[in-house]
Amino acid sequence: MSITRNLLMGSTALVGLTAFAQNTDKPNIIFILCDDMGYGDLACYGQPYIQTPNIDRMASEGMLFTQAYAGSPVSAPSRATLMTGQHTGHTHVRGNKEYWKGRPQQQYGVTQEPDRVGQEPYDPNHVILPEIMKANGYTTGMFGKWAGGYEGSVSTPKTRGIDEYYGYICQYMAHRYFPNFLNRYSPRRGDKDVIRITMDENVKYSDGCTNPDYAKRTQYSGDMIHQEALEWLDLQTKDKPFYGLFTYTLPHAELYQPNDSILQAYYGKFCNDKNFGGTDRYHATINTHAQFAAMITRLDAYVGEIMAKLKEKGLDDNTILIFSSDNGPHEEGGADPDFFGRDGKLQGKKRSCHEGGIRIPFIVRWPGHVKAGSVNDHMLAFYDIMPTFCDLIGQENYIEKFGNKKVEHDYFDGISFAPTLLGKEGQKEHDFLYWEFHETNQMGVRKGDWKLYVNGGKCKLFNLANDIHEDHDVSAQHPEVVKELVKIIYEQHTTPDVNEFKTVTLPQRQ
Repeated sequence: MSITRNLLMGSTALVGLTAFAQNTDKPNIIFILCDDMGYGDLACYGQPYIQTPNIDRMASEGMLFTQAYAGSPVSAPSRATLMTGQHTGHTHVRGNKEYWKGRPQQQYGVTQEPDRVGQEPYDPNHVILPEIMKANGYTTGMFGKWAGGYEGSVSTPKTRGIDEYYGYICQYMAHRYFPNFLNRYSPRRGDKDVIRITMDENVKYSDGCTNPDYAKRTQYSGDMIHQEALEWLDLQTKDKPFYGLFTYTLPHAELYQPNDSILQAYYGKFCNDKNFGGTDRYHATINTHAQFAAMITRLDAYVGEIMAKLKEKGLDDNTILIFSSDNGPHEEGGADPDFFGRDGKLQGKKRSCHEGGIRIPFIVRWPGHVKAGSVNDHMLAFYDIMPTFCDLIGQENYIEKFGNKKVEHDYFDGISFAPTLLGKEGQKEHDFLYWEFHETNQMGVRKGDWKLYVNGGKCKLFNLANDIHEDHDVSAQHPEVVKELVKIIYEQHTTPDVNEFKTVTLPQRQ
């Protein structure tokens, strides 16, 4: 039996936050998680070419973190660490396993799609974050990428604590911004399960990656998902707390969007702009630098509209607004991260356990609670989100309450950073942070300023205090540190449940 059927309500505040929990209503939370945005893609993180006035304002009114980390260098496992509170040595989903390959095809106008799409499901016997929020009386909504299970699986928005959903169940389908269909789960509209909503205007035209008819499609998923999120937000009131997870797909490839004022503002801004001829995965496009910059500015406009909606409804002061990205910058579909300096002078991109693949922007705004204009170097990772939210909503002893007693080791790896957010004493620090990723056969461990990078079982050691770009391997000079960090790998790595995730080479024991 799934643990989700036995969730208990929690209402008592944690020690140190008791006064906060008792004297105010539970805060609303909106977590905006974008897709493949690098550490250096926002103006508030030093980006010189792309305009992000709303996110910059969010940072000026909140706290900007300089040492925040994704759970993995790619989407599905990174999101899994956020949802489960587990790092990738423990969590069930550790990669982008797909469930659409080889499936029968369904006709959509002049095109076809597999009859089942999605990724490896979250473990139904381990609680995920929306279930905890719902058990604490929250209305929950998710809009964007799910990537936590395939259609009809044990793990869909319907089965995992989401009251309303609209977007892409399958992250692979999200490679098209003008898709044949989107998924929806909306009981208020009569949905009894996750369904497909056909994009009737889009399916009149081919979605072939080099077919010019693709340009005739008009139903743009980015705007449609955002409008659904705003509509859901407009339904929320002060009477019941809400948790919104807005997992926008921008600026992930494909580099294709409406030719509107946002895009046109970047035409001619970049010398020697490039074109992309298309692949079996991503549609052809022109002016890739302008396209990418406009995607981030478009996302920024979404953030501005969310902030305006909260203020309009009088929900601004009691809503925690978070903005982040699921991993480092991509170079797919014609993207050129080196041109924009997207890694923020960090080495590595998406799929790498170097800093550029896993260090991410992370901004938190909560008027009257989080110090405006503050910059913080507290080291956090996605699996810290669960305990932090539990602290902020007054959920006491979440591990004891939500851990599965039938599982010998039902791991939770996070540490709450609520004290940092609220300017309180007693912030605990991680002894280490941990990553593993089978597709590129890489692992990473950070302990203090030391960073162990493992590629194919071979170790390199970097001192991030004076080598943030990870250029100088000092493993020979510090064998005792390498030994210590390799020991952590053997303590933290558990054998994956899924065969596809097992191809990671552990380093030799020291």
